[in-house]
Amino acid sequence: MTQIYISVGSNTNREHHIRMAVLELSAAFGELSLSSVYESEAVGFRGDAFYNMVIGARTNRSVAECVTVFKAIEDKYGRVRGGEKFCGRTLDLDLLTYDHLVCDEPVELPRAEIVENAFVLWPLAEIAPDAQHPISKLSYQTLWQHYAKAQKIWPVPFQFGQ
Repeated sequence: MTQIYISVGSNTNREHHIRMAVLELSAAFGELSLSSVYESEAVGFRGDAFYNMVIGARTNRSVAECVTVFKAIEDKYGRVRGGEKFCGRTLDLDLLTYDHLVCDEPVELPRAEIVENAFVLWPLAEIAPDAQHPISKLSYQTLWQHYAKAQKIWPVPFQFGQ
C-alpha cells in the first residue's frame, strides 16, 4: 500500500464541497487521515476565501488512477475546466505526494505547492509532521516551522458529521 496525501480546497459553497470531498475520498480509498480545515485568502487572484485541508490515504492505485479518481470527483461537483488557472473552485483535489516518488508525469510529484502555500503545508504538517518531503528530505513539521511567506491562514471549526 502506498501512502498518499491529497490537498482539498473550495471557495464555492465550500462547507458542502469539503464534506463531499471527504465522503467521496473515503468511499474511494477507505480510512482517511484528516487535517483540520483552514480558511485562507485566495492566492493569485481576487476571490472568495477558501477552505483547505489535507487528507492522507493508503492505496494500491497508480498515480494516474488516483488522479483520474480526483478529476471524476471534481467533475461530479461542478468543477469547470479550461478556464483561468487562478480562479474560484467548487472543489480542487490535488495529489501532493505518492510515497517518496519524484516525477513529472502524469503529474508533478511532490507537488510544488507543498512548500509554496501555507494552506497546503500547515495541514500537511499537522497530519504528517514527521514524514519527509521527497526532495528536501526535511520533515513537514520542520518545513512549516521555517515557512516565511506572509499568507493569511487560520483554522476554522468544522463539523464533518452533518
